[in-house]
Amino acid sequence: MTGEKVRSVNFTNIAQGWEVILGTEVTPAQVALMMGWVKTARLINFPDHRDSWVDLAGYAGLGGEVSAISSGHVRANGAHD
Repeated sequence: MTGEKVRSVNFTNIAQGWEVILGTEVTPAQVALMMGWVKTARLINFPDHRDSWVDLAGYAGLGGEVSAISSGHVRANGAHD
């Protein structure tokens, strides 16, 4: 599996778990948004926490990847349409 495919599967698995907890549909892109919010919330109180800034940027990138895959703009093997 490519790195993009692994990340897509991981975010899908997280989404499925959150669906059980929340009782509503959750997409992989929403997982990225919510994880980004976790980092943002930490930064509100600890703006000098460098790792949170790095993680926030990472979740933004991952959100772009999983949304491109789910919309069909990028196939899960990483090839662009």
